Amino acid sequence: MGRGDLSDAEWERLQPFLPVGNGRCGRWRDHRQVIDGILHRVRTGVQWRDLPERFGPWKTVYERHRLWSADGTWERLLQQVQAAADAAGEIDWDISVDSTIVRAHQHAAGARTNPPPAPRSKGAGRDGTPERDTVAESRRPLGGGGAGSEGLGRSRGGFTSKLHLSADGRCRPLSLIVTPGQRADCTQFKPVLEKIRVPRSGLGRPRKKPDSLAADRAYSNGPVREYLRRRGVRHTIPEKTDSQAARLSRGARGGRPPAFDEDRYKKRNTVERTINRLKQSRAVATRYDKRAYVFLGTATAAALAIWLRT
Repeated sequence: MGRGDLSDAEWERLQPFLPVGNGRCGRWRDHRQVIDGILHRVRTGVQWRDLPERFGPWKTVYERHRLWSADGTWERLLQQVQAAADAAGEIDWDISVDSTIVRAHQHAAGARTNPPPAPRSKGAGRDGTPERDTVAESRRPLGGGGAGSEGLGRSRGGFTSKLHLSADGRCRPLSLIVTPGQRADCTQFKPVLEKIRVPRSGLGRPRKKPDSLAADRAYSNGPVREYLRRRGVRHTIPEKTDSQAARLSRGARGGRPPAFDEDRYKKRNTVERTINRLKQSRAVATRYDKRAYVFLGTATAAALAIWLRT
């Protein structure tokens, strides 16, 4: 086993959720070998062509990663591992939300105008019911060419992408979203929270609602607080200085100040530490992928490794 490869214990946790058939009248090449190759690339940022020979043909490793990024398999695997942790009571649902800028390498530019073809639908029988090897619903990859549609934009850091995420109290990512680097944090607050879907071990809907939430001033506005109140989520978000001044200038009509739990806010560092753990993977700290959905798959694979190893 090489450095960064899946251990036997990690492989046993992941293996039950892997797809069986490849949708093309055949079977996948050895999953463990290919996944080790994908994780090696995610960790080191090496070019696909330069993968060590022990991982097999580099095209096979790349295509597996691209297909699983396109059809949502990486996200489904992450959800299944999260579900197993939740069933064991190992998720701290006092979550935090934040974002981080990811510098785009020059290799991330130049995506073709036309998006790649949608992956073939797999996992459904003749009667339309899901089969045993169903892992993720097929969907057309996002992005039709151009920097904006591929999650690339201009910010203070130059040509960048932004990774929005939520993290549990044990510094593990719960949901991830990729946008252009100049996109404001508060615009992605609702999509990040609604992407949290931890399936139940038995019957029942996936869990989406946290026990409490902490965020910084970037999320301090009326729509965010109203959304959290509507969902019944206890939250700790500091009030902006200009908002506080405007409220005080109105006197009694300005209303009461929003509640703020200073001790709870100290736990917001968990999302910062989660970002640091994600960016230990060089293919996440620097974006090399041209397509936004492939980069999201890269970040999700890094998040999956974090869950397997904690």
